[in-house]
This record gives sequence, C-alpha cells and structure tokens, in this order.
Amino acid sequence: MTINLISDTVTKPCTKMLEFMMNSKVGDDVFKEDPTVNELENMLAKMFGKESALFFPSGTMANQTAIKIHTEPGDQLICDKYAHVYNYEGGGVSFNSGVSCKLIDGHRGMFTNEQVINSINPPDFYHSPKTSLVCVENTTNKGGGACWDINELIKIKKTCKQNNLSYHLDGARIWNAMVETNTKPIQYGEIFDSISICLSKGLGCPVGSVLLGTSEFINKAIRVRKVLGGGMRQAGYLAACGIYALNNNVIRLKEDHLKAIEIEHILSKLNYIKKVERVETNILIFQLTSNIDSNTFLEKMSENDVKLISMGDNKLRIVTHKDYIDEMHQKFIKILRNFKI
Repeated sequence: MTINLISDTVTKPCTKMLEFMMNSKVGDDVFKEDPTVNELENMLAKMFGKESALFFPSGTMANQTAIKIHTEPGDQLICDKYAHVYNYEGGGVSFNSGVSCKLIDGHRGMFTNEQVINSINPPDFYHSPKTSLVCVENTTNKGGGACWDINELIKIKKTCKQNNLSYHLDGARIWNAMVETNTKPIQYGEIFDSISICLSKGLGCPVGSVLLGTSEFINKAIRVRKVLGGGMRQAGYLAACGIYALNNNVIRLKEDHLKAIEIEHILSKLNYIKKVERVETNILIFQLTSNIDSNTFLEKMSENDVKLISMGDNKLRIVTHKDYIDEMHQKFIKILRNFKI
C-alpha cells in the first residue's frame, strides 16, 4: 500500500464518478456543442454569481489566459513572492503576456491591502512598468494551505477599483478555503473580476479547471484558450467528473483538513522536526533539524512506501486528500513516530 502525499493532484476518480462520466452526453466543445461542458460552466457561473465560464485542461492555462486578457505587454502584475503564477507556471507570465511581476513579501503567501497600495507604480511615471493587475492565490500552495481573510480581500478590491486595476483569483484550492472559513462562492464572485477554479485537486477529478468572468471576458478567453491549444472536443466526459465532484466531494474536504491537523500535532512532538507550519487546510509544511537532510528523510520514507515532496531548505510538504484513507493515515502516523535518525 503506497501512501502518496506529494499532492492532492494524485487523486483518482471513484467508481461512482467514472459511472457518471461514462453516462454523460457529449458533443464538440470547440463548437460549444458539448451539453455536459455547458452544464458545468453554467453551474459554476451561477454558483459564483458570474455571467459566464469556460472549461480548461489545467489551472495554469486558466490563470495564464486571465493574465493575458487583463494586461498588455510591458505591464506589471502584483502578487506574493510565493504565488503559483510566479513560481510554478513555467515563466508563463513573461512568455505568454510579456508581463513582469511585482513581488510582495507577504505572510505565508498572503499580503495586505497596504502592501498592495505601496506596490502600485505611479501611472504617470513612464520609467516603471504600468501596474494593471493584482493576483491572489487561495489557499496558498507554497504558504502551506493558508486561507485569506475575506475582509482583506474586500479592502484590496477597493484599492483595485480606485486605481483601475484588474483583480484575479487563482482559486486552485478555493474549495478548501471555503470549507474552512465558512465562506460562500458568491462572496468571491462579488470581489474578483476573474476566478480560476480547479477541479482536479481536492475534489478528485482527473482533469480540469474553469475560468469565470463577464461574458465579454470569457469571449476573449475562448480565443486565448484556442491560441494556447486548450480547445478540446468531447470534453464532456471530463466536465461530468466536475459536476459529480461539486455535488458530492466538497463537504468531505474537512476530513482532509482534520487528518493534516493530526499529522501536525504528531510532528510537533518529534525530536527530528525543527518547525511545523500551522495547518489550516490540507497542506502541511515542516522543516527537519540540521542533523538530517531532506533527501535522506525522503529515501527513508520511500522505503516505507511513503511519497513526500521537498520544498527546499530542508523543508518538506504533506498534502492530504480523498485517496489518503484512514488505514493509510494510521500507518503513516506509526511510521513518523517510529522513525529514527
């Protein structure tokens, strides 16, 4: 029994999801004739209070499309130094849009409204890039699954409006944030100009993200998606998994959070652990003491059929998910407690 805690992206569709997928009606989505894709898009647009939505193969492509639409070459976007759009999207910000990033040194991937205000370049100072977009990631991946305060997001929205800036949410794990903070989709829809929603992480779908915005925005997104090679044909088989997940797999995310919290409590008492970041959702980042390096630890875990991932600086990451069942959880806790340097 392999215990894979590298990411929640390793989840696989359950039998009921596969049955639902195979019974779905499909068409050619490039011609917008796939009824199941259309159903998923309409479902999410209504849920978040947006005019329109568009299905994508990946969250990275959805984010990159949003950035492309919100900016012009030579512009600058504001994001945290831990942001996924900066660290983990292959330099797409510059490659696809010709845009640079103003990085904020925030806390666990989150920043304040005051920091945004201080990061905006003067619009009449032509020596610096034109600030045109603010990007937020919720929950924060590199920040250890931290959740944004909805009130701070509202403050930043006001700043964006006052300075004519667009506002994009990378909602890769927005479902985890909503379950943990008891917030609703409509609240985020009211705040952000565009939102990317991932279905292939905690919700357990095999593939897919959805981009939300105004009808005008999504019409532009269709063209950008085509240019990036994201147009798919009978994509309804994939979209069906999203519909199933939204109806069945959201509430259970709390189970993943509780498992991560229990692992946090175990790690904090072990003598080979230097530090454990506070757990809010399903991501846990911890640092080993100096007398053991992360590669050695990973090798030892691998010998016990446990897969983890390094974050650098002797830090490692654990991500709980729906396929990390109770039996695995108890076995992993036992491995951690019995581990010796």
